[in-house]
Amino acid sequence: MFRGPAKLALDDKGRLAIPTRYREAVMARCEGRFVATIDRDPCLLLYPLPDWEDVERRLMRLPANKPAVRAFQRRLVGHAVEAEMDSHGRILISKELREVAGLERQAMLIGQGNKFELWDEGRWNDWMDASAGGIAEMPEELESFRM
Repeated sequence: MFRGPAKLALDDKGRLAIPTRYREAVMARCEGRFVATIDRDPCLLLYPLPDWEDVERRLMRLPANKPAVRAFQRRLVGHAVEAEMDSHGRILISKELREVAGLERQAMLIGQGNKFELWDEGRWNDWMDASAGGIAEMPEELESFRM
């Protein structure tokens, strides 16, 4: 399970180092193989390959004759790129994905259980500031959720 934030720097080639605290779990789960894709929010999603394959299978079973479903499939699957961790624990984020997410030099890697979100640090800070007041309209699924 991936939890918590990590501030990272992308190098000139677009590589980022997976934090040391995650590397053992990453190697055990997916031998360092990820899939990066775009999200509905202005960030990227990084899935361990086996988790992505499950998401992709379920997503592609949805009825593609519905325009919203097809658009979502096109967005996630159509932008999916494999990335493999090198011997230094780094993965390369493609130029195209970096551009879509607005990733510059400084980034935030946010653990989300079975995946990571990868945000440009400025965009992450803007999102955090905008959401500081909480969720305006609580979805029904969260109404009864207690921490």
